[in-house]
Amino acid sequence: MTRVWRTLGSGEKAVAVLAISLASLLPIITMVTRLAGVRGIPGSMVFVQQLTLWIAFLGAALAASGDRLLGMSANTFVPAKWAVPVRIFGCGLTAAIAASLCWASCQFVATEISIGKTLALGVPSWVLALVMPLGFLLITLRAINGAGSASRHRLAAALFLLAPLVMYFAPHPEGTAVLWIGCIVVIAGAVLGLPIFATLGGIALLLLWQVGQPAVDVPDNAYSLMVSEFLPSLPLYTLAGYLLVEGGASTRLLRVYTALFGWLPGGLAITTAVAFAIFTFAGSGVTIISMGGLMLPMLLKARYTQQFSIGLINGSGSLGLLFPPSLPVILYAIYAKTVQIDTLFVGAFVPGLLMVAMVSAWGVFQGVKCGAVRSRFSFAEARQALWVAKWELALPVIVIVGLFGGFGLLVEAGAIAVVYAFIVECFIMRGFSLHRDFPRVAVECVTVVGGVLLIIGVAKGLTYYLAIQDVPGFLTNWVAAHNLSKYQFLLLLNVVLLIKGSFMDVFSAIIVMVPLIQPIAARFGIDPVQMGVIFLANLELGYLTPPIGMNLCLSAYRFKQPMTAVYRATLPVYVILLIGVLLITYVPELTTLPVKWLGL
Repeated sequence: MTRVWRTLGSGEKAVAVLAISLASLLPIITMVTRLAGVRGIPGSMVFVQQLTLWIAFLGAALAASGDRLLGMSANTFVPAKWAVPVRIFGCGLTAAIAASLCWASCQFVATEISIGKTLALGVPSWVLALVMPLGFLLITLRAINGAGSASRHRLAAALFLLAPLVMYFAPHPEGTAVLWIGCIVVIAGAVLGLPIFATLGGIALLLLWQVGQPAVDVPDNAYSLMVSEFLPSLPLYTLAGYLLVEGGASTRLLRVYTALFGWLPGGLAITTAVAFAIFTFAGSGVTIISMGGLMLPMLLKARYTQQFSIGLINGSGSLGLLFPPSLPVILYAIYAKTVQIDTLFVGAFVPGLLMVAMVSAWGVFQGVKCGAVRSRFSFAEARQALWVAKWELALPVIVIVGLFGGFGLLVEAGAIAVVYAFIVECFIMRGFSLHRDFPRVAVECVTVVGGVLLIIGVAKGLTYYLAIQDVPGFLTNWVAAHNLSKYQFLLLLNVVLLIKGSFMDVFSAIIVMVPLIQPIAARFGIDPVQMGVIFLANLELGYLTPPIGMNLCLSAYRFKQPMTAVYRATLPVYVILLIGVLLITYVPELTTLPVKWLGL
């Protein structure tokens, strides 16, 4: 059996590398042929969208094989004697929900077959959609296999599959008792480490089942979101970021920032804030794990305290969420449909600079207070650092010119970033090998992106339930009935989003929350760009909100610190960023004026 799993895993990785490679090359071919005025590959962008679907489910299956599906809880507080039962419970519940989604996906594929829909070049849509039930099936089997090494543990987890069978074949009961019991079980699983996709998917399935809606609505909505026009940009920008980090760009750029800011009071703290803001492509996880280990020893060597250094790294870990090419900004604009992506980036730029400046100012204060070591400014070193990193420094310019200059679409700009980063790191800097490094990096990227895309896919199913039940209309009427003012609503929104961000990743929070708040924001006449920036800034701060904000959990894991110590270290930066969020919320000119100046 071990040999079978190993062979299957190798096949998955090979297909994953092929999928993300094609997704990177096809937009380049499309752009070049369009600009040259010649015919390109028919339906190439349609296939890029379908490849995103494959990246999502292959990546999720790979994440399941490595026990890397993102959970709401790190599950670090469970006593040792309860570890095995909790493991069986979590794996069994994950298997039951994944199996239900697998069956619903089979129904979705059957519907596609009956419709007879075809894609470009006459390829039937159901053929490419088969990856959905296949992915959920692999997650189901791996969840059962992950329950433990003993056969009895795996058998106990497999028994959870009886629950969806009973719910499918048994008569629909009267009342809501089964719904409440099911939701309590799923929420308990979330507290104990159940993957986020299973938490959201399980609740969505239960709610749809309660109102008599078919389970196929969940994969149907997931499919429509994943094959959308702009979503392929998420894996592309993520891959570009991985290529830069793996090629050593972070070290070269860190040298640039140190040369430019290291001579200032608190210069290394400023360098930390700026560097983390630059490298936060998809969220703060990769930045803290990869660069946190590099920056902490440097900060300690420069005489900053350990408590301040950990807090600074935590606070800086999500500073880049408001800057191009932030994936949360892109996803918000795609899903909200009330604001263009480029307009939202423009509106978010000044608030993003404000957050970086406030964290940097705190670093300067601490640097002066503790007598941190400062480097001596050298034009020669600055010039040399800039020259060595010139290729990486040019990447944001190339992407922004390509995106806003009319040369390419968002997905094409992402493909440009991937190809440019690959050429620079592999052939110019030669810190990256096509044969040795690219397959590993591509698989890692697909694994991370697949876990995220699976979450937002099932979250779309939960959003569908909220829509058919008119929950947005109910909330709008509730606000009207209680005569809340605009500023009372914004304060309430800040609180809700901070709490939401503390236990839900930014991507699924966008999918679930945006449809609920948009009607209310429109009722108060809040500018759509400002609403987007408020939303994202609050979720950025949610990464630092106890008890299980993602930055806090990752920092505790990376630096081997107890959660209480991480809370204390992060509190000052949290307060500073909270002030920044309030300024962004109640001073709309920070967001709206740059948009007006540029005529967007």
